[in-house]
Amino acid sequence: MTAMSEPQSIETLLPHYAGETRLAWIVHEIWDHLWPWSVRGFRRGRFLQALSLGAAVAVTVVWGLAAAGHIAGGAVIGWWAGWSAFEIPVRMQSKPYIKHGPWWGRDYRPASFMDMACYVMFKNLLVGAVLFLGLKALGLLAA
Repeated sequence: MTAMSEPQSIETLLPHYAGETRLAWIVHEIWDHLWPWSVRGFRRGRFLQALSLGAAVAVTVVWGLAAAGHIAGGAVIGWWAGWSAFEIPVRMQSKPYIKHGPWWGRDYRPASFMDMACYVMFKNLLVGAVLFLGLKALGLLAA
């Protein structure tokens, strides 16, 4: 069994975050959670990144169709679960790190596959729940 990686300062693992104002850091945090791709990832695996962009467009279309009332909730959940599974290797290639410690902290560490799977699945569970409940509350999601 391998030991968990030690946390690294934000300056060493994510140098583009170093010295940011709190507002800029919050904007980067939101971007980091919602956008799984990076320039580094595109350089390393163009096929996977291109495929993932296509899958993201397909998932967005499904959410749009759900908002228009043309797709049932079960289909949306299935598409979202599929996207979540696909996002794991994309993030491992593009942004292979996770936060270490409290969510408001700035300590990160390299992610193992299981770290990334847990992070992506939980994050997408929360994002999907907000989207799904929002569409239901607005009466836009077909029964």
